[in-house]
Amino acid sequence: MNTPARPPDQAACPRCGAPHDPGQEYCLECGYRLRPAGGIIGRLAAAWQSRFGWYPGDWIWRVLLGFVIAVAGATAAIVLADAGAENKTLVATQGGPPHTPTTAPETATVTLPSVSTSSAGPPSTPAAPPPATTTNRAPGALTAWPAGRSGFTVVLESLPASTGRSLAFARARAASRAGLPQVGVLDSSRYSSLHPGYYVVFSGVYSSRGQAETARAAAAEKGFRLAYSREITR
Repeated sequence: MNTPARPPDQAACPRCGAPHDPGQEYCLECGYRLRPAGGIIGRLAAAWQSRFGWYPGDWIWRVLLGFVIAVAGATAAIVLADAGAENKTLVATQGGPPHTPTTAPETATVTLPSVSTSSAGPPSTPAAPPPATTTNRAPGALTAWPAGRSGFTVVLESLPASTGRSLAFARARAASRAGLPQVGVLDSSRYSSLHPGYYVVFSGVYSSRGQAETARAAAAEKGFRLAYSREITR
């Protein structure tokens, strides 16, 4: 490097010898800082120049400060992550299956009272079933109107004789299977209280109209809503 000649009274750069003005801060030839800044930055700059013989500029301290902050943050994050992993491991180690007792639980013992056989009598005979009545007929069975008796009944349906006797009996069996009591078929031409020419499907033989009305309400609940009570006389 050719150092330009300088007047005798002009200051020179202590590193390269280039002349500079009295108020000049950096050497224009080598970049040496001619006037250290005041404060901590100035002291750091002077120490840098004395150690390395050159000084890049005050910007180097901002770069170094940012680097130190980044390294400190990364270190803190690693330390916290390691501490969290240790805590999880500790909790998982402390937990365990509940203690299972090794001894079997005590079994309750029940003492049954003894039964004396000396005073026991002969085995009891089971009660005989009640005799079958007209109300205990099997589902689908039909009942004949009592001969020579007048009374009240529930008329479920009246079918013209032209439709056939078999249809009337089929309807009667269906009503019996539905649970209605004492279901049967009457030939209306044989009874003075009925219009001739019909097969009458009835349910029940009652001695009063009140009983027949109660039976009619029960029949209506089972789906026979057109049923009505009627007196049957010869």
